[in-house]
Amino acid sequence: MSRIPQSTGLLLLIYLCFISLGLPDGVLGAGWPAIRADLGQPLAAVGWMTLTVTICAGLSSWFAAPLTRRWGTGPIVVVSGGMTALALLGFAFAPTFVWLLLMAVPLGWGAGAVDASVNHFVAKHYSARHMNWLHGSWGIGASTGPLLMGVVMVQTGQWTYGVLTLGLIQLAITAVLWFYLPLWLRPLPQVPVDKPALPPTSRPSRQGVPTRAAWMAPLCFLFYVGAEAGVGLWAVSILVQERGLSLVQAGMGLSLYFGAITLGRFAVGLVAHRMHNRQWVRVGLGLALLGAGLFALPLPGSIGLLGLVLMGCGCAPIFPSLMAETTERFPAEMARTLVSRQMVFSYLGGSLVPASLGLLATWIGLTWVMPGVILLLLGLLVTTQRLDRIT
Repeated sequence: MSRIPQSTGLLLLIYLCFISLGLPDGVLGAGWPAIRADLGQPLAAVGWMTLTVTICAGLSSWFAAPLTRRWGTGPIVVVSGGMTALALLGFAFAPTFVWLLLMAVPLGWGAGAVDASVNHFVAKHYSARHMNWLHGSWGIGASTGPLLMGVVMVQTGQWTYGVLTLGLIQLAITAVLWFYLPLWLRPLPQVPVDKPALPPTSRPSRQGVPTRAAWMAPLCFLFYVGAEAGVGLWAVSILVQERGLSLVQAGMGLSLYFGAITLGRFAVGLVAHRMHNRQWVRVGLGLALLGAGLFALPLPGSIGLLGLVLMGCGCAPIFPSLMAETTERFPAEMARTLVSRQMVFSYLGGSLVPASLGLLATWIGLTWVMPGVILLLLGLLVTTQRLDRIT
């Protein structure tokens, strides 16, 4: 430990935290066809697991601040990492679907605590550059997880071994976090200034912002996160059952989707100054709609994979651009409230929408999942256009 400079070692540890945070995110999407067949569950049952994980992650994020103030970021990260590792190991030995639901509680709780506590730590002690790389690290984990899951399932013929592999990786990461726990306890400087101050601009007053705008902005996040999470959860099932791809091919397709989002955000970050946030949202929506349309058509599996990549590229700038635009649309005291409201609507979109798409798939078939995603993207397009006009 002494051979690694403290600042560099802690940064590597922080990035490792978010890689581990992303690893389990594609597990349900990649493994659900095999899991539901093994446990005798309908397509829509995964919605209950997604809902459980999301609610627990939201509650954990809510309580992360007081827990971190009392115990510190390092211990919270170690305990939370251990919870997610044990939850994944529990998945591998699940005898029934009810057991999976029980394991979804520590999985969501651990993920939410890491997300909130590490985000706060990086915002306080590091520059915006490291914040962007932090979320890029999440994308690395989210892209790698489904690929590992698919490869192990093909090699072993059992989904349990895929989850067990990810659980052992999480356990190893937790051991590393515990070993380097002293790094969190050393003093760090406050966040450095790495960019020139922006010139003063006129901000809207609270009186000048229509009331409906304060609800339309969070609704955008529900539409977007619902569409992104819906594809992440159901893409593998569609590729396997509707397009005839193998599990490993479908898992690679899901990895390409998350990888496109990750690499797209890195790329947009390099050229973000060339266009306004609202323009990035429109460009992203155009690509996302094109990709979703290709994926929705009953075309060969290779065309579906291309659609997934295009949709991932389109999704890349939407969330960060919408979030950054909040401080431009609304006065400072109102923006603070709306950021919290937008995160609540994001959790709702990430839980309720994929579950609703699962009910749709159960009642009338998987073919109708992607038209539902397209409707969400069109709803986002209409809402952002109206929001742009009134703000």
